[in-house]
Amino acid sequence: MEFISVAIDNNVHVITLKNGKVNAISPELITEVNSALDQAEKDGAVVILTGQPGILSGGFDLKTMSKSSDDAIALVTKGSKLARRMLAFPTPIIGACSGHAIAKGAFLMLCCDYRLGCAGNYKIGLNEVAIGMTMHYAGIEMARNRIPRNYLTRAIINAELFDPETAVLAGFLDVVVVDQEQLLDSAKTVAKQMLQLNMAAHHATKLKERQTILASLDTAIELDAKSTLNI
Repeated sequence: MEFISVAIDNNVHVITLKNGKVNAISPELITEVNSALDQAEKDGAVVILTGQPGILSGGFDLKTMSKSSDDAIALVTKGSKLARRMLAFPTPIIGACSGHAIAKGAFLMLCCDYRLGCAGNYKIGLNEVAIGMTMHYAGIEMARNRIPRNYLTRAIINAELFDPETAVLAGFLDVVVVDQEQLLDSAKTVAKQMLQLNMAAHHATKLKERQTILASLDTAIELDAKSTLNI
């Protein structure tokens, strides 16, 4: 694969984004992530999603977003469908946030079942409003699902970016580890624990608990597909 790499060890699939220096979320990268998820689903594997040292992702590919309104809407729709798939995935998905996670990068963390970040001078959050983009309906629903109410306005309306420690309070991460060297090992330790779950029960419970957000996302994705994005 060109835009990601996949490493498999003891039924844990580590998907690493590797699309340039900001790991831009392009249509091609999403296609490759979906392909990797297909294999993980087939194997009944726990997934770890991570990026290059210092950056999980800086968000959607700006070249695609600036081509035309149709291209932008198509990419946002494809990204939202990936997010929905992650929220309903049959096995646990662990996010290992390897640095900055901006816009779609932060949304990926909002859709993982367990999220680790590493300490450092990194920013995590949703900067759409700051760069002149009205937040899409699906993005608002994803944010409402995971971000505590006292951080929601700060995150989606004020486009505030958070350091890793504050990102835990704001709902983007669950824990912060000391450094990059510990991040993947810590994520693999969590994955090993997750492998002890009954996956059928895990999936059924996930679908029950997330019934509302999944239905809201379905509606939001349809609305976004009919919208004209303000970019």
